[in-house]
Amino acid sequence: MNPEVLILDEPTAGLDPGGRDEIFRLIKKLHEDNNITIILSSHSMDDMAKLAKTIIVMNHGKIEFMGTPREVFNSHADRLREIGLDVPQVLELANKLRDKGFDIRTDVLTVEEIKEEILKVMRGRKKC
Repeated sequence: MNPEVLILDEPTAGLDPGGRDEIFRLIKKLHEDNNITIILSSHSMDDMAKLAKTIIVMNHGKIEFMGTPREVFNSHADRLREIGLDVPQVLELANKLRDKGFDIRTDVLTVEEIKEEILKVMRGRKKC
């Protein structure tokens, strides 16, 4: 069986972090090795920020908005919260750091990106 599309509804619900990571590794490998379109349903915006190329946000059976993770999380953060979803924790941290006066990019979505932003700020403070 070689499907063109694989649809998964909350494939990592109830799994521990190690199990969740393993499932996502397998899903990613399936996509890369077989060029399968993967459609994931999830409430984990952290996972979707890392995995998805396109995010479609549904609300009461209708498309609320769609776009890349950066577009969705940076342009629609308030609306996401209104409909009961969140933004990735990394983006939340970046926003809180900006609120405290740190010059952090507003579009970070990964741990690596926020790490680089924090290091940049810390290097700049050492020069003062």
